[in-house]
Amino acid sequence: MTKLGDKIKLALDESRMLILGAQVLLGFQYRAVFEHGFDLLPRAAQYAKLVALTTLLMAIALIIWPGSYHRIVRKGQDATDVHDFTTSVMNLALFPFLLAFGIEVYVISEGLLGFKAALGLGLAIALAAFLLWYGLGFVGRRNHWDKDVSTKDRRNLRVEKTELFAKVEQVLVEARMVLPGVQALLGFQFAIMLIEGFEKLPESSKRIHLASLVLMALCVILLMTPAAYHRIVERGEATEHFHRVASLFVLAAMVPLPLGICGDFFVVVRKISGSTPAAGLSAVAMLALFYTLWFGVTAYRRASVERQRG
Repeated sequence: MTKLGDKIKLALDESRMLILGAQVLLGFQYRAVFEHGFDLLPRAAQYAKLVALTTLLMAIALIIWPGSYHRIVRKGQDATDVHDFTTSVMNLALFPFLLAFGIEVYVISEGLLGFKAALGLGLAIALAAFLLWYGLGFVGRRNHWDKDVSTKDRRNLRVEKTELFAKVEQVLVEARMVLPGVQALLGFQFAIMLIEGFEKLPESSKRIHLASLVLMALCVILLMTPAAYHRIVERGEATEHFHRVASLFVLAAMVPLPLGICGDFFVVVRKISGSTPAAGLSAVAMLALFYTLWFGVTAYRRASVERQRG
């Protein structure tokens, strides 16, 4: 049977696969709004892209959530609820991701295929993702294709003493879950400022985008700090002090990240809808989703765990 710590690490590695694709797609969606071809799209297609962007942001909020849960609730310790929580959240996050994927295929192909064919293609891509990501797994689980999986301890909460090296490894994995995608998104943010469509934005939108870029740059700096600190101060040694420092910086990076994402979300919604209040409300609602999941729910869960211990 696979050790609990190894199962958690595998779940985090699988999360990295999903978050990188989601954040690269997010960068493309932000940039596409400022391209000349976007203004030529039918109004319905423009709003479809906005729906895809919204669902993708929800997926990203879910995908990164297990990192804050592991840091805040269990302080890096291996526990069955960490693995179960990560697995459940990843299963949930796949659905908005496949919706965004299907909508993007529909929008990008409508000009070539027409509305009906493009809609059919988008639905086919979304259905294929659903069948492979959910259907295959449900059928396999229902028919017990993997005879080696034991369910006898599934409902029992188990907290294991985690080796220091494993704790350090996991916090670095959680930093790597976010860093590549954030770096890719930052690159798109830099490039957007040189696109012709950016010059047509209101001055306030330009400044908000610049603020979002600065926040994303700060996020990259915070996520890269543990590696630099580990080399310079600890000289590669796994210590409890480094684990605390790395955990602190991973959580700190999760503060400016939603602000940077939602700042550009405001700019995009404002450009598509032409309404500043609608853009403001949308951005605030999305920001609330990020912070509620990453900090609010996890803080409540940590308090519950501490009450149980007491």
